[in-house]
Amino acid sequence: MSATRLPGTPRLLRALNDRAALELLLEQGPLTRARLGELTGLSKVTASQLVERLEERGLVARVGEQAGGRGPNAQLYAVRPGSAYVVGVDVGAERVVAACADITGAVVSRVEQSTRDTDDPVGVVHNAVVQAASGAGAELSSVRRVVLGTPGLVDPASGDITFAFNLPRWHRGLLAALREDLATPVVFENDVNLAAVAEAQSGAARENRDFVLVWVGAGVGLAIMLGGRLHHGSSGAAGEIGYLPVPGVPIPRDVSRRAKPAFQQLAGADAVLAVAREHGLPADSAADAVRAAIAVGGPLLDELARRLALGVASTCVVLDPPLVVLAGEVGQAGGAALAERVQHEVAAITLVRPRVVPTGLTEEPILHGALRTALDAVRDEVFGSTVG
Repeated sequence: MSATRLPGTPRLLRALNDRAALELLLEQGPLTRARLGELTGLSKVTASQLVERLEERGLVARVGEQAGGRGPNAQLYAVRPGSAYVVGVDVGAERVVAACADITGAVVSRVEQSTRDTDDPVGVVHNAVVQAASGAGAELSSVRRVVLGTPGLVDPASGDITFAFNLPRWHRGLLAALREDLATPVVFENDVNLAAVAEAQSGAARENRDFVLVWVGAGVGLAIMLGGRLHHGSSGAAGEIGYLPVPGVPIPRDVSRRAKPAFQQLAGADAVLAVAREHGLPADSAADAVRAAIAVGGPLLDELARRLALGVASTCVVLDPPLVVLAGEVGQAGGAALAERVQHEVAAITLVRPRVVPTGLTEEPILHGALRTALDAVRDEVFGSTVG
């Protein structure tokens, strides 16, 4: 066994102390050497040596002074933002949005571009990533990871896209092409899974390590978080709830033929608009239809809840999660009024009684989930290698 794996060795202890100090600086902002020593339980001498190591590696920098009692002012230290950058990308059928964040998590640039007039997904992503990095004043070489949120299936083994209903030009082999083009690690992740990551970090699921997120928009999807980790399934298809066979709609027999899957026919945005028209509430979008239904009350919201409850109940009798988050344009627009109805309906037709709540996020959850996923990985790489 190598020395690096022996518990209690000076090398390992230094690495653990360095990582703890960096996490404290991220959480609490600039700190003095003495305060770092207090928070980590290290002596003044050991804390000073720690800070010197991190300075030498370019991970922390002096950012000011703190006046004290007698003697010189104490130096304040913080994580150096430019020590690494990440880019998150939200890929949709009509546009790509990319944002660049520094290692502290601060989002320093955002770009958006249309995908309607191009057949070149590599070029689209390349331009978005380069523009996001440039807007942050970062060299592309300092971008340590790019995470792309995409609809459809991502193969857990290869990391490549295997099926994307709304992105016919995205295909196997695209991941390798992007990695070669950008010369940096690139990761694909299902967009609804990334929304769940963001929800767990700063949304309605902050206090829950087990929950499911149901995304209702143009498509219908599900993310499963168990023990604080995403569950992808053997082929990456875990959560493709749009394909759930449900009564009352035709069930396509060949999913390769772009026929709309069953539960999506029943509960997706097009279905919401159709039900709204039937109830005399025509609208320009599913979100507008839901808001109109809330304003007038009555049977429309109950009907939407009954439809959504079929998918939620089917999920919950298998996984029995304590929490269900409704997201996407329909979940967000429905708010507590829709969530409460879905919760009541699920309890009425099953033996499980999960709490159903609306999303706590309103701004680009997929993009923020991509950034969080990239940051977690890069911090592990950068902070985990603080000892040479």
